[in-house]
Amino acid sequence: MRAQSGTAVPVHSHITDAIKAPSFVRLADNVVLARFETLKVYAALGAVRSLLDRGIVHPGQTLVDSSSGIYALALAMACHRYGMRCHIVASTTVDTTMRVQLEILGATVDQMPPATDLQLDQQRRVARVRELLQRNPDMHWMRQYHDPVHYLGYAELAELVNAALPGVPLTIVGSVGTGASTGGLVESLRRRDPAVRLIGIQPFGSVTFGSERFSDPDAIIAGIGSAIHFGNVRHELYDRLHWLDFRHAMAGAVALLRDHAVFAGLSTGAAYLVAAWEARRHPERTHLVIGADTGHRYTERVFTRHREALDPARLAPVEITSLADLTPPWSAMRWARRSYPAVRLISPQEHRKDRVS
Repeated sequence: MRAQSGTAVPVHSHITDAIKAPSFVRLADNVVLARFETLKVYAALGAVRSLLDRGIVHPGQTLVDSSSGIYALALAMACHRYGMRCHIVASTTVDTTMRVQLEILGATVDQMPPATDLQLDQQRRVARVRELLQRNPDMHWMRQYHDPVHYLGYAELAELVNAALPGVPLTIVGSVGTGASTGGLVESLRRRDPAVRLIGIQPFGSVTFGSERFSDPDAIIAGIGSAIHFGNVRHELYDRLHWLDFRHAMAGAVALLRDHAVFAGLSTGAAYLVAAWEARRHPERTHLVIGADTGHRYTERVFTRHREALDPARLAPVEITSLADLTPPWSAMRWARRSYPAVRLISPQEHRKDRVS
């Protein structure tokens, strides 16, 4: 099929091919949004494809994993595509719309009971997966939080980014989450250009980058942080870190819709707020915002409250040099591609000797 201009228009054999490619939208001279319907389709497709090719799993086998949202749908769609069975141990935060989609796609779903303690929710999910594996040894645990196979699919995304933004000094801005999306993308991009920078976003209350002494459960629910450690987070890939509370992420999400007509999730709102701030300080670099999903599952918690949203023009982070100085509601820090222990064990005095960039 061809458009009137003669450009070939693909007819996809499966919906995952249609939804995995992002729409690139310029938000400012040096800020571009990569908007996805479901970003984690890349992770799920790449992982399932690799496991099948290596004979680790076989068609018809049941793949099981724990998820708080968009990975569950991505895995169910990958299983639909490759003829696999799917079982999801779902967070208490998975809503009816998501659960219905999973069930119609053929996935079976265990949903955790309501819990305000997100660490308990995650621990319950892991315990339930282990129980299922004991009863059904033929199930394969995908381990999205720990298995590096989830990095593989993002090499394809890196090629699209290189084609959309050729030859520009590039900074990727995205939520850390399980680590695979930002990590997989930047590892692939750095094979061509080691100078590509990565800015990660965390909520207060997440253990991933040392803010667990704070409490902001709404932001962790958004999937940008975690109450347990994730093996797929490679701390040494990140150049800078920003920690934001829920209200700041909400301000970014509402502003993105108001200013650019883009309806996206809470992690995208946080990335937009951070990218706009960083772009003003580094006009020579193009900042690519990772928009992981749409805003539909945030309608009640975020968008119906749009009149409460803070004005992004009045918001700015506190620049810190040590994890000991983390300060809600928004902190930023030069991470400098160091391991987590290397940063955590340095005293605040030694940190302050570093140049902040």
